[in-house]
Amino acid sequence: MPQPLNPKDQSLFRQVVRNFELKQYKKGIKTADQVLRKNPKHGDTQAMKALIMSNLGQSEEAFALAKEALRNDMKSHITWHVYGLLYRQEKNYEEAIKAYRFALRLEPESGPIQRDLALLQMQMRDYHGYIQSRTAMLQARPGVRQNWTALAIAHHLSGDLAEAEKVLTTFEDTLKGTPPVSDMENSEAILYKNSIIAESGDLERALENLEKVGYRCTDVLAVMEMRADYLLRLDRKPEAEAAYVALLERNPENSIYYNGLIQAKGIAENDHKALKSLYDEWVEKNPRGDAARRIPLDFLEGEDFKQAVDVYLQRMLKKGVPSLFVNIKSLYEEPAKRDVVQALVEGYVSSNSAQANGSAESKENDFLASTYYFLAQHYNYLPSRNLPKAMENVEKAIELSPKSVEYQLTKARTWKHYGNTVKAAEEMENARLLDEKDRYINSKAAKYQLRNNENEKALDNMSKFTRNETVGGAMGDLHEMQCVWYLTEDGEAYLRQKKLALALKRLHAVYNIFDVWQEDQFDFHSFSLRKGMIRAYVDMARWEDRLREHPFYTRMAFSAVKAYLLLHDQPDLAYGPMPTANGAEGLDEDERKKALKKAKKEQQRLEKIEADKREARKAAAANAKSIDGEVKKEDSDPFGNTLVQTKDPLKEAMKFLTPLLDLSSQNIEAQILGFEVYSRRNKHALAVKCLSAAHAIDPSNPTLHLQILRFRKTLDTLSEPLDPKVAEVVTSEFEKLLPKSQKLEEFNEAFLSANKNSAAHVQAALSGRQLLNKDSKPQCEKDLLATLDSPDITVSEATTALELLSLWDSDKTSYVQKASQKWPESSAFKLD
Repeated sequence: MPQPLNPKDQSLFRQVVRNFELKQYKKGIKTADQVLRKNPKHGDTQAMKALIMSNLGQSEEAFALAKEALRNDMKSHITWHVYGLLYRQEKNYEEAIKAYRFALRLEPESGPIQRDLALLQMQMRDYHGYIQSRTAMLQARPGVRQNWTALAIAHHLSGDLAEAEKVLTTFEDTLKGTPPVSDMENSEAILYKNSIIAESGDLERALENLEKVGYRCTDVLAVMEMRADYLLRLDRKPEAEAAYVALLERNPENSIYYNGLIQAKGIAENDHKALKSLYDEWVEKNPRGDAARRIPLDFLEGEDFKQAVDVYLQRMLKKGVPSLFVNIKSLYEEPAKRDVVQALVEGYVSSNSAQANGSAESKENDFLASTYYFLAQHYNYLPSRNLPKAMENVEKAIELSPKSVEYQLTKARTWKHYGNTVKAAEEMENARLLDEKDRYINSKAAKYQLRNNENEKALDNMSKFTRNETVGGAMGDLHEMQCVWYLTEDGEAYLRQKKLALALKRLHAVYNIFDVWQEDQFDFHSFSLRKGMIRAYVDMARWEDRLREHPFYTRMAFSAVKAYLLLHDQPDLAYGPMPTANGAEGLDEDERKKALKKAKKEQQRLEKIEADKREARKAAAANAKSIDGEVKKEDSDPFGNTLVQTKDPLKEAMKFLTPLLDLSSQNIEAQILGFEVYSRRNKHALAVKCLSAAHAIDPSNPTLHLQILRFRKTLDTLSEPLDPKVAEVVTSEFEKLLPKSQKLEEFNEAFLSANKNSAAHVQAALSGRQLLNKDSKPQCEKDLLATLDSPDITVSEATTALELLSLWDSDKTSYVQKASQKWPESSAFKLD
């Protein structure tokens, strides 16, 4: 039974609520204690105190007190509401929703509880429950526009476009007068309703509605774009043409508008003369613009292309535009255009270098420097790669302009393409020193240092632009600022060094950042309605639904899964990198134990140093705050030792892998890693599913070929037969990839014969030959060495071959000697 309060204590309880709302947490605790001294079992006060404690970071104590409050007063909607709020803060949304629903049964008319329930239902994408909650809120307060808009959004996102439009129309009918044009909320609602009509496919009605109400919208550009789009899709070409002309007059650099105008005019894609005439017209109208000059280069051919690109290149080179090459490199997909560009720019060099020699005119030297810079990028780019020429040109550009950061950066990039990470990092550091106040070049220098596995140097560089007084120093600030690229590169650098603890620490940090981005949408469920930004909110909700297909997540997840696979295969790496993992120089048991003991000792030494540092920072950490004023805790596991000590690495890998397979199913590397994880977990049906998916994407993938061979060998050597139902699925699916009647040696040799000109495919076939016949090792080594004679083999593929030789327990000397002769500049094949 609830414990009644006297008027004075009731007033104090209301003060506790106000303290919480005003974030006066210490006062709130003090006032709550006053009430509880006289009324120790007052559930509502205990609940409010628990909520304040939770906001002070005392979550365990808060939950214990909230449970006690429930025991003291099970029939109070406040105690249940607070219980739900605590679960919400812990991101346990299912339990929070249960608590809110129980609170609503006790107090059906409570607006705050209904609102909190609705927000969680939207966060969980429970559209059916969200519609019910928003309907109840609308019925309680039908005069508030936000409630109507929220219900329309609920129906829209659930797929019921007709009902969403009906809700918005019903509200419009309730308005007594026409809202002023300055009413942005009304303007957004009008355009939102119009977009729903268009999404339903009724373009004629959408256009009619837009013509009727568009003049009352503050987002004039959106109205113009929507109108032009509708007219074009309705095939009303003269009106669409006028609409796109109006848009181009506002922004002549938007290529989408040009595409719309071309369609509206009915100009065929192959009518190059008419297209060129259209763009020339806009060049005259906007002589300082770039788009109308650049876009024709995509479709022009032959002499027309040569004349146009000549004018374009000279114009940009004279201006010294650094982004010129980036702007035109898409043309290199056509070899003929690439050759024309190369010939023209080489011609500029020969015709201008004579004039510039001995000339003091800076304009000529600037033009020549820009031209050398362009050629350096040209010869760096893969379709036209010629690294000696790239280096030659960038050196000439630097000679003319020694303080140019861009030129020095390109020199570093050339060394990177040579495969020399050491020189690349050094040259990028030299570029940084040319402009120490430039954050971009600072970040590039740090990135190149990470690629060279210089983690400490990279962090030192990054610390020049971080708030180092924050908890955790520079690394702590990089975490707080959600610097995803750095954390990913840092993690991958540690993974290459087989320092799995630190690698997993960084990669988990990126994983947590994506979780934060997922959680950050919570505040927008109410904020966007208050501000009336409905269309942007709907776009955000749909983007959040596919958040983890983002390339940043994909790259990080690949690395994390590889780290856990390595940890599963070599558990000793949990204590640090071993001197050798395998190969001819592999460790015997006594040496392994000795190395393991040494690694553990080093780990303890680092932990002791970090513990001493933590103690020294303890006083400062108590007062250290983030940018938003929130007190930040010291990281209790800075080296990731807790993460790497997991007893089930493959289970941990699934946390990263599952979103990849769900959202990036067309990424073959995701399917390949899926097979690796599932095959090790003996999930044969799921493993063959990944093989089938990968085969559908690229049946000739070299890694896939090797996995198919491995899977057949696994099926042939099972210690126990599969469950009959699983066996039936596995057999029927795998039969499509590799028929039972097919001999594995013949299958592998046929693959080798069909792909003998690809180093990666040859490596896979040779690995398959080794898998099937251990005695083939001498011939495999000979064939692998022969791949270096291929003119198409890359440094990366040659480096992979070194890893294969280690797996085969082979001597690498001959391969390294031959590779170092082929790539003398590369640091991957340096002889000891």
